Formats: sequence, C-alpha cells, structure tokens
Amino acid sequence: MKAVFKTDHGKLRLHNEDNGGVFWNEENDLLAVVADGMGGHNAGDVASEMTKEKISELWSQSSKVNAPSEAESWLTDQVKVINRHIYEHANQNPDCEGMGTTLVAAICHERFVTIAHIGDSRVYILNDLGLQQLTSDHSLVNELVRLGQISKEDAEHHPRKHWILKSLGTEPNVEADIKTITFEEGDILLLCSDGLSNKLSEGEMGQILQESISLEEKADRMIGLANEYGGEDNITLVIVEYQAGSESG
Repeated sequence: MKAVFKTDHGKLRLHNEDNGGVFWNEENDLLAVVADGMGGHNAGDVASEMTKEKISELWSQSSKVNAPSEAESWLTDQVKVINRHIYEHANQNPDCEGMGTTLVAAICHERFVTIAHIGDSRVYILNDLGLQQLTSDHSLVNELVRLGQISKEDAEHHPRKHWILKSLGTEPNVEADIKTITFEEGDILLLCSDGLSNKLSEGEMGQILQESISLEEKADRMIGLANEYGGEDNITLVIVEYQAGSESG
C-alpha cells in the first residue's frame, strides 16, 4: 500500500477544524482517517483532533486484521468508544458544548477495504469501473434528494447544504455506516472532507487520480484546485493506492 495525507485551512478560514492521517498497526495493516470538526469557539478543532488521536491510539494496539468481519467489528466497536470519549469531554467542558465531527475511516487490506462513515465527509474508489462514491452523506440535502423532494442539482446550491444529520460526539450513542468492498492492485481510494468534494467534480477528481504523478502531487493538485475555486472551507484528503510491496509515500 502507498498512502498520503494532506490538509489545508483553505483561503478564508483562520483555523483548520479538519484532521486525520494514515496509520499502521504493529501488523502493518493500514488505517486511513479524515475528520471534519464542528462546534462553537474552537471546539471543532478539539473534536477532530480527539478523534484522530483516539482512533490512532486504538489502532496501534489492534491485532492483525485477517477478514472483513474482523475489520467491520473493530470499526463498529471503536467508533462507539470514540463517540463516548468526545461526548463526555464536551459535557465536562462548557467551551466544547455541542462539538462534534464527521468521520470516514478505512481499513485497507490487500484483499478488501472496510469503511466506517458518519457525516458528510466522503470515500471514493477509482478502479476499472471509474470513480465511484462509496459513502452516502448524512445530510439534510442528501435526505431530501433520497426522498425525491429536490434534485441532485438543487442540492448543490441548497441554503441548508451544510446541515448534518449525524455526527460523532454530539449524542451519547451513534452507529456508523459500515461497508466492505474488494480492493485490488492498481485501485485508488480517496477519503476527503467536504472542503474538497464541494469544490471538485467527480470528473476532476478522477482525472487527477489517474495522472502519472506521485500521490503527493495528486493531493497537492486537488487542494490547489479547491483553493482556486474559492477555498472557503478547510480541505483534507487521504489517497491510498494499492501497490504490491509499497508502504507510505
């Protein structure tokens, strides 16, 4: 596996409330994470940072993941632990009241990828079928689209586009959406916050991911384009490419 993590505060935000990273456990299994924090004061920073720190700590202590069922159980259980961790911190610290974060986390195995998803950060895969979105936003506009009340085109410009229906840390209990897909050599996984997906089309993301440049350059090009298009939000992404015998890059 080869992977890169990048984050940028954008052109207008003073603070970066996004977080994430690429983490390996002792068995050399890879976990990719993106979290987009929200809340009053600087609490969004706190929620996403706590998520990154806690999930990376738990992953470092995990054992070898051999099957999708093991990956799904691990993500299901640890998301509940992290949610409780953030929720209790918010209740004990008035400045953090109501804080929360989105989360996309992907365990990347040589045969499969297992994804946990809460909020409107996204995961895409580029394979022989092209670029496909693997997650479904937990947002008001996505629910309105699902119910047929507005079109996808309407959703792009809806005044409540940023209303999230589910987040990590805002309620005592939360269930992540869990999905496992096949992962094969040459496939590329993209995790990102809405600071990227709201600015670049799927066509643009797919085109950049297919270019014959390094993962670092692909990440930089995506972030640069999102900033060129306005950069109103923080921009965060992880790119994971299945290359046999590779690690980080």
